[in-house]
Amino acid sequence: MADFKLEVTPEMEALTDICIDNSKMDVSLYGKYDVKRGLRDINGKGVLAGLTQISAIHSTDIIDGKSVPCEGRLYYRGYDIHDLVSGFLKGKRFGFEEVAYLLLFGRLPKEEELKDFGKLLADQRSLPTNFVRDVIMKAPTPDMMNTLSRSVLTLYAYDDNADDTSLPNVLRQCLNLISVFPMLSVYGYHAYNHYIKGKSLYIHHPDPKLSVAENILRMLRPDKKYTQLEAEILDIALVLHMEHGGGNNSTFTTHVVTSSGTDTYSAIAAALGSLKGPKHGGANIKVVKMFDDMRKEVKDWTDEEEVGNYLRRLLHREAFDKKGLIYGMGHAVYSISDPRAEIFKGFVQQLAHEKGRDKDFALYNMVERLAPKIIGEERHIYKGVSANVDFYSGFVYSMLDLPTELFTPMFAIARIVGWSAHRMEELINMDKIIRPAYMNVKAEEKYIPLDQR
Repeated sequence: MADFKLEVTPEMEALTDICIDNSKMDVSLYGKYDVKRGLRDINGKGVLAGLTQISAIHSTDIIDGKSVPCEGRLYYRGYDIHDLVSGFLKGKRFGFEEVAYLLLFGRLPKEEELKDFGKLLADQRSLPTNFVRDVIMKAPTPDMMNTLSRSVLTLYAYDDNADDTSLPNVLRQCLNLISVFPMLSVYGYHAYNHYIKGKSLYIHHPDPKLSVAENILRMLRPDKKYTQLEAEILDIALVLHMEHGGGNNSTFTTHVVTSSGTDTYSAIAAALGSLKGPKHGGANIKVVKMFDDMRKEVKDWTDEEEVGNYLRRLLHREAFDKKGLIYGMGHAVYSISDPRAEIFKGFVQQLAHEKGRDKDFALYNMVERLAPKIIGEERHIYKGVSANVDFYSGFVYSMLDLPTELFTPMFAIARIVGWSAHRMEELINMDKIIRPAYMNVKAEEKYIPLDQR
């Protein structure tokens, strides 16, 4: 039997050209028919497509009847994210479990409820017998998001009630996925690191007494060791990535797929496919790689003029990947500030100092300050530009010695909580399958017999 090989043939390239010729549309038609491309208006504001009580993003104030950009604010179930983070930090406890309870159940847990919920997640933190060997270790791939999706879909086969969409059963499934996502991600990386990169293989079991953030570091590192600051900052990162409104691409995907009545595993796999996209979950990898290139190209990291010239070259498609973007700057909703980036920044500085990377932090700080001004000078923009959460999260993950292959899965480990909350919300309030309209702009054609074409 011939070797299994998939490649693009000249015939496929020719067929692609035919597809493009007959599928490309005149973009002016979007304006003609007042269709919001990307479901967003010219200012980037999303089309109102649903209602939610899970989280809210506030980026503008109404002043004298006009919408005016303001400092960004993020609310989880009505609570300001700043208050939530400062609350569990002052209490000297990890926040993932507490905030997960809030998002899932709509209120902050009492002390005993938080303790019971933590134990519930710990009890769920296990995989079917031989799952690691038979599923995760087989056919490893360099893309951990695909590995994660495959694992999630395979768990369907181990669930005797996989298609039961009753709320108690869906909650059971969601809690299990929240608990095992760190294992699926980290073990998937270890399989790739061993079978594809030829490195040593080790599988550490999670410790039920530890938090999610602590277990991630324990399972990832050969010696299972980590500092308290490392665990605290990873925990904060997970909380900040946990939820971001119903309109972001992967959460909207969760609502759309859930509305069809499908099973939990299929809905979450669809959300993972969305998050994998570099325009959504992969942006922090681009930030890290951009800074790697910047360090090579800029001789003096303290020279604002030299750094500014590099940023202009980025915008002119003359540096890095020549896409014309300064990665980590700007957001679909926020303009003046991203509250997640604001929270991150102070802790990033602490970690950078502990890791001996103060110069790197100073460079990030300079780019954060210079980029909005340079973008404003070089581009005609409709709203302000500021650093988003991805600007600092990739830097944090690199300081935590997380491999880049796990950057987007870390996002998924956090966001599975938000997806679960939105899936439950959709099931509780679901009335109709989500089905927006698309306008056909192709004229009718008369059928031509085969021998006359």
